[in-house]
Amino acid sequence: MLLTLIIVLGGVAALVLMLNAARGPSASKALKRRVEMIKERHGDAIAASAQAQIRKLFANRTTSHIEGLASTIIPKPALLRKRIEMTGRNITLARYLMISVGLAVVVMVLLLMRGAPFLLGLFAGLFVGIGLPHMVIGKMIKRRVAKFNSNFPDAIELMVRGLRSGLPITETLGIVSSEIPGPVGLEFRAVSDKMKIGRTMEAALQETADRLGTPEFQFFVITLAIQRETGGNLAETLSNLADVLRKRAQMKLKIRAMSSESKASAYIVGALPFIVFGLVYMMNPDYMGGFFVDQRLIVAGLGALCWMGIGVFIMAKMVNFEI
Repeated sequence: MLLTLIIVLGGVAALVLMLNAARGPSASKALKRRVEMIKERHGDAIAASAQAQIRKLFANRTTSHIEGLASTIIPKPALLRKRIEMTGRNITLARYLMISVGLAVVVMVLLLMRGAPFLLGLFAGLFVGIGLPHMVIGKMIKRRVAKFNSNFPDAIELMVRGLRSGLPITETLGIVSSEIPGPVGLEFRAVSDKMKIGRTMEAALQETADRLGTPEFQFFVITLAIQRETGGNLAETLSNLADVLRKRAQMKLKIRAMSSESKASAYIVGALPFIVFGLVYMMNPDYMGGFFVDQRLIVAGLGALCWMGIGVFIMAKMVNFEI
């Protein structure tokens, strides 16, 4: 009874932790901070400045303490921070850690309540808590990069029209940031903001290229760098680049269509054992329950999962084509 109570309390605490991490800042607290900032702005200047500095100091101290703890626990925090920045979302390492821990605890508690061994629940919780957020971040990065690449040739064409009308390259970057929606506009706006505070165009563009990690934007940065060194008609060069990027996108779509059958086969082969296991478990739980109790069946199941993972990985590599 005591063990069940501890498990239930741990599950509730993990759910609360996940909800607080996913919900983000409270709207009422944000409104209260907004009202306080307005009062400080229209009140005594010296007192307002002092209160603002104190609030900023405490906020930075709290944030840095939590981020420092997350950076200590998470392996390779710089790489994870870069992946989070590639999503374009305002997600901190502390929130990422809270979501991962919450998922791991919830999965482990659910398996323990179903009668699974402690080690199986622990490893399953760690697998879900580590793997699921990593997979979600990867999906968000892929979706944002695909949206960026779809609008990027239009942004280059807009720059070409601006250059042919007599505008300098720096002005065309600002036009793209205000006219093109989505990730393209946000990234070019970041480049323009960096140039306004004194960064060179090459450095600002290279930082954006390193953060995005897309060959298309790297082609754009290399084109500008070569043109600045050798000279020539920049508008014509960028127009040719836009045409190359569009043809590259068309080739990707053709390859995706040609490899869709193989990918579907890989998905079916990889998902079929889990579907069969779930259906048999729903019809006869006692027959399949041994995989969660018997140590020999647990070892056999983990071995089968490893071999199946290797096979799915090989099939995924066979249908993955780089252009």
